Amino acid sequence: MAKEKKSAVLRPLGDRVLIKPLEQKGEATTASGIILPGNEGNEKNERGTVVGTGPGRVGDDNKRIPVSVKAGDKILYKRGYSAEDVEWNGDDLVLVGESDVLAVID
Repeated sequence: MAKEKKSAVLRPLGDRVLIKPLEQKGEATTASGIILPGNEGNEKNERGTVVGTGPGRVGDDNKRIPVSVKAGDKILYKRGYSAEDVEWNGDDLVLVGESDVLAVID
């Protein structure tokens, strides 16, 4: 009898947030009018949907401080050098710390 395979789950640790980026519309243009076709290498605020979060960080009093966003939230986040691009189950995702989440979009 064949065993059923469970698909692995990617679960962020600490105060990390796993994000599915939303498609960016349009092209970036510099002040001098040069069109930039992609945003690779740019530190730019981006939008995405939270896929999962870690349990939160541990404070100075050794109590867990939960992450302030939850799966399904649409957010604005800072894409800096600390952002990690992750490919998981065919999806392109981004892993950032909670401090890189700038706002929840209602």
